[in-house]
Amino acid sequence: MATQSHSLSYAGCNFLRQRLVLSTLSGRPVKIRRIRARDDNPGLRDFEASFIRLLDKITNGSRIEINQTGTTLYYQPGLLYGGSVEHDCSVLRSIGYYLESLLCLAPFMKHPLRIVLRGVTNDQVDPSVDVLKATALPLLKQFGIDGESFELKVVRRGMPPGGGGEVFFSCPVRKVLKPVQLTDPGKIKRIRGIAYSVRVSPQMANRIVDSARSILNKFIPDIYIYTDHMKGVSSGKSPGFGLSLVAETTTGAFLSAELASNPQGQGAAVLPEDLGQNCAKLLLEEIYRGGCVDSTNQSLGLLLMTLGQQDVSKVLLGPLSPYTEREREAERIPSRPDTDSKEQAAQLDLTNHKIMT
Repeated sequence: MATQSHSLSYAGCNFLRQRLVLSTLSGRPVKIRRIRARDDNPGLRDFEASFIRLLDKITNGSRIEINQTGTTLYYQPGLLYGGSVEHDCSVLRSIGYYLESLLCLAPFMKHPLRIVLRGVTNDQVDPSVDVLKATALPLLKQFGIDGESFELKVVRRGMPPGGGGEVFFSCPVRKVLKPVQLTDPGKIKRIRGIAYSVRVSPQMANRIVDSARSILNKFIPDIYIYTDHMKGVSSGKSPGFGLSLVAETTTGAFLSAELASNPQGQGAAVLPEDLGQNCAKLLLEEIYRGGCVDSTNQSLGLLLMTLGQQDVSKVLLGPLSPYTEREREAERIPSRPDTDSKEQAAQLDLTNHKIMT
């Protein structure tokens, strides 16, 4: 933990999660002011406060100070400790919101991380647990993060707004990452997917599968979409259904797309046939964009390249997603250190890495 280094100062709620993750990895304290200061409901949201509590649980010695209105946050990161952890996530955001950051932090902890997350497993905003399991875990394995304890499992599904899902994630410790050479996207050889339904008729999942295959069968024969219908306590607290699709290429790249039904009581009802066809079209769009890493994991791949050895890594990306673009903008925004004007923001050093876009 860097106790003598000056804190980096930022303003606004943008990039809050990314700034806290990079602060934890670099050991640099950060102070974030004017968090939604002009909003009718100023300060940190419940899901952001829950994320801060999660960082406190997986670290040892972190210092967190929040003012009464929640508009100013001071975060001095502690040691990434790991171990066995349980956390109740806010139902305002999916578990994927928290998992994306844990995938960046877990390999660098002192002890292997074993964590149980409870909340919403699938929604329309964040990457679902199914997509992260099918795409992010193989990407981490490319960097040498692998082992018997490397696991991501959906114990119970939970749809918004009630949640009630449960996910188990465990990751081994890797102090050194391997350089990667991901420049050949290859050609699509198979498509796999999961059509899930909770607290609705099991036929919903079957209708989704039929509609998705009606489009994908025109392009490739090797398609298998599993149906996952959970009952009782395993089905969470709210009804819903959705589809996650993953295309695998001949060179081991994974491209994903997903769609979920509208939350109960919000928006118009969605037909399973429409959802399946739209998700299949989204997958075709992702394949058309190309690259060796899909849009969901672009920022994860670039961060792991930065944290790897001082060696040349190459990755071929399609058009950058809005999320990745926002991260690049965050890295270009200079900070205003509290005590030394000569210090600059903690930016990702990509000098020794070649990024092809």
